[in-house]
Amino acid sequence: MTFALRDARPGRRRHATPRRVVVALASMFALASCGATGSATPATPAAPAADQPEGGEASVTVTNCGEKVSFPTPAKRLYVNDGNMISMVLAIGAAKNVAGISSLGDDKRALSTAYGKDTVDSLHVATDTYPTRENIIATRPDVVVAGWNYGYKEEDNLTPDSLADQGIAAYVLTESCRQADGDSRGTVAPWEALRTDLGNLGKITGHDTEATETIRDLDERLAALEKAPKADKPPTVFLFDSGTTQPFSSGAFGGPQGIIEAAGARNAVGDVKDTWTTVSWERVARSRPDAIAFVDYPGQTFDQKIKVLRSNPATRDLEAVKQGRFLNLPYAAWTSGPLNIDAAEQLRASLEDWDLVPDSDIAPHLDLRP
Repeated sequence: MTFALRDARPGRRRHATPRRVVVALASMFALASCGATGSATPATPAAPAADQPEGGEASVTVTNCGEKVSFPTPAKRLYVNDGNMISMVLAIGAAKNVAGISSLGDDKRALSTAYGKDTVDSLHVATDTYPTRENIIATRPDVVVAGWNYGYKEEDNLTPDSLADQGIAAYVLTESCRQADGDSRGTVAPWEALRTDLGNLGKITGHDTEATETIRDLDERLAALEKAPKADKPPTVFLFDSGTTQPFSSGAFGGPQGIIEAAGARNAVGDVKDTWTTVSWERVARSRPDAIAFVDYPGQTFDQKIKVLRSNPATRDLEAVKQGRFLNLPYAAWTSGPLNIDAAEQLRASLEDWDLVPDSDIAPHLDLRP
């Protein structure tokens, strides 16, 4: 069977959802399916069930994509794909647990700003691009951290199942968990997905305390944004990821939904029950966005995206385009990860600068703008 991949991204990132295949998520200690599920992952990660397998190595059981899955703990050789998941591991202080990373790309600058250049430089780059199954196996990891279309793809024979055949446990990014129809992703709200991953990875790496502290910091900053004064009518923000004939954006279950709402605005495509997906220019025009945010990464530059907006009849007369209300932030700030809170603070500050929301005392902890 072949699978069609709706990939609107011109660069290295691939978020579009392949056609349905229910794949079992398995580890070297237990087999548990991580297929499509209609139930939401609990807001608080399930308490770990640590035990001592026959071989003498400890394991921990966490809830991943609605299923109980066992992992070796503390995982000593993580393989981590994509800047957002790399940032999760760094945020909980588990850099020394990493054996290899992939798809870091231009996110290196943002991660260096957040976690220190020396820390990021210390990570072994197994490949600059998307990993292959062979590339991962050569790194000899005990756990792989990736997601559906954040590395895992049936077409490439790189799945939790294929890794289990090699005795490698596979963790799936919660944002990418498949829905019951198998064609869409996302089963819980964005901030809940992030808390779940931070907590689970803390248990898997033995950095529970650091993960709890990271979640506490996240919640405190979210509370401050929630207390900030609101506009009588929330401004509308459209996230332009990439595209020319059709724009790639993010719906109700993607990280940008949580970011935009936390900043005091509404997502122009927030009614789309998916994570990252293609929409139409006509849909964007109907939403009449007050501001436009961009995902910065190779493949289509910031200037090229602005040119698309200013030349397209559907968007060139939008107030956001005419007024130049643009915010450009890196990939790792928009895809599910701990830098989402920095993106929310930066978006709030920009909305205030554009007089779209009332002034507040919110100040970005980090300036991640390119």
